[in-house]
Amino acid sequence: MATKNPPFKIILGSSSKARREILAEMGYEFAIMTADIDEKGIRREKPEDLVMALAEAKADAIVQRLPVGGPLEEDASTTLLITADTVVVYRGVIREKPTSEKEAHEFIKGYSGSHAAVVGSIVVTNLATGKRCGGWDSAEVYFLEIPDEEILVNLNTI
Repeated sequence: MATKNPPFKIILGSSSKARREILAEMGYEFAIMTADIDEKGIRREKPEDLVMALAEAKADAIVQRLPVGGPLEEDASTTLLITADTVVVYRGVIREKPTSEKEAHEFIKGYSGSHAAVVGSIVVTNLATGKRCGGWDSAEVYFLEIPDEEILVNLNTI
């Protein structure tokens, strides 16, 4: 019989509400640490390379902040660090998190009646062994017409 919580601990290296909800809905308990890196300082031409580089940079930044000789070394259970990143590719241009509500509105309005690719990555680091695995995937998303009032309602929930 499977237990609800595995014999390892999880650190989610993200402030993403969606990522927190996914792990919580799956029944996992986890701590949250954010990387606080300059994502704009990391550039790659291909979106797949960009999301992987960002997820790996987030993992590197968090690992550097973990205490040496602290709780991780005192606890015999393995600790997994999960980091991720997502971008949208619209008309061949990589779009990251909007920098303002106005830009978010413009992004969403542009998707109305159109389509875009969503490219996401995940990197899992075993903090006990240092081993790291990761990958990326993409999906094409098609949008119906999005009325302005719907855009405004959704901007208020982000």
